Amino acid sequence: MSDVDALKAEIKKLSARATAAKMDLHDLSEELPLNWTSIPEVAKAAHDAFAELVAARQKLAALENA
Repeated sequence: MSDVDALKAEIKKLSARATAAKMDLHDLSEELPLNWTSIPEVAKAAHDAFAELVAARQKLAALENA
């Protein structure tokens, strides 16, 4: 498996993780004001998941353009 293929597979996993984190954040927002104290940790998890996804997509773009 090439580096590009491996990175595409990783991006697929990261995308699923980011989507799940987004849904966790959405679900939390619908339940407010219940569990309001968990906002920072749920938001950080979503932020981190999307940051990893963006970084992987940028790396893929760099590999494909090289």
